[in-house]
Amino acid sequence: MPHDHAAGQVLLVGAGPGPADLMTVRAMRAVQGAQALLYDALVGAEILDLAPANCIRIQTGKRAARASMAQDTINRLMLRLARRGLKVVRLKGGDPSIFGRVGEESALLKSHGVPVEIVPGVTTACAAAAQFDFPLTHRGLARRVVFATATLTAGKLVADWDGAADPETTLAIYMGGAAARQIRARLIAAGRSPSTPVAVIENVGRSQARAVTGSLDSLPILAATSGGGPVMIVVGEVTALAPGALLQAPRDVVQALRA
Repeated sequence: MPHDHAAGQVLLVGAGPGPADLMTVRAMRAVQGAQALLYDALVGAEILDLAPANCIRIQTGKRAARASMAQDTINRLMLRLARRGLKVVRLKGGDPSIFGRVGEESALLKSHGVPVEIVPGVTTACAAAAQFDFPLTHRGLARRVVFATATLTAGKLVADWDGAADPETTLAIYMGGAAARQIRARLIAAGRSPSTPVAVIENVGRSQARAVTGSLDSLPILAATSGGGPVMIVVGEVTALAPGALLQAPRDVVQALRA
């Protein structure tokens, strides 16, 4: 297909974990200057309100395990709007380069001659660690961090985390709440100790964020205490460094689940 030299521009922007004050200055300026905004479901009103009043706004609804706009449709929208000469901002939660399909979107746009800029953002794992006061790496405890997603196909976990069995690896699992039981089984089978500390953190970055901690063996119980918001699971010794008062699972919930 011939390139469209009259195309506008598409910015693939990371909105960060939620609050507007955790966006980068460049990301904020991109939203403020957008003529068309295609935003994911987890981007909040506080950030959307930064866009100009006359900006075209389209909610693409990308969220794990829920109905969302097809990726092909999003691609066509970006192309169509850019070909109208507009400055298009594709706004994604967290960082666009981490499970944000930035590679395929960028390649598609460039193949049609559309200029692309990628604007990074604070990813959920880093925001979770900061919000609940524990590090992702720590001398003597964790020398490596692995980012992973938990995808279930026919009820089975599609992932190879054998390297994450290293006790000095912190494993940050995005979209893992529904796969907590399979994650526990896979990691223990790979050699990770059942007593490894874990944290299950819901609604990272938001005022209603909550976290519970326990052991890898209790991960399904911890995940079941979530209230339906997006969940980040962090596996590793560093989670034990979080202040205990912030990270206690409700006893009545845990006892009921164990019954």
